Amino acid sequence: MANHGAAALVMIASLVAVAVADARLTAHNGFVAVADVQFPVALTCNKVHGVQKAETCFTVSQSAGLTQDQFLAFNPNINCEKVFVGQWVCLDATAA
Repeated sequence: MANHGAAALVMIASLVAVAVADARLTAHNGFVAVADVQFPVALTCNKVHGVQKAETCFTVSQSAGLTQDQFLAFNPNINCEKVFVGQWVCLDATAA
């Protein structure tokens, strides 16, 4: 029978290692400190738009008067290559 506890511990250690690998480590008095770790800002969407036929991230952002960078900041998990009709996108957001 497999040792599921050990497997879970290895998986958790791997996830922690990946998270730490993205951060800059500094040593101070024998301790290691993690610096420059950035966490995503929680956003509250104030205005949404349902994507219509033939619209793209670019055309939606342009129609809303947003730069592409603003649009992508309001929609951090969007895949602009796979936008679909009826998909809700955020056109205005504030930090939660």
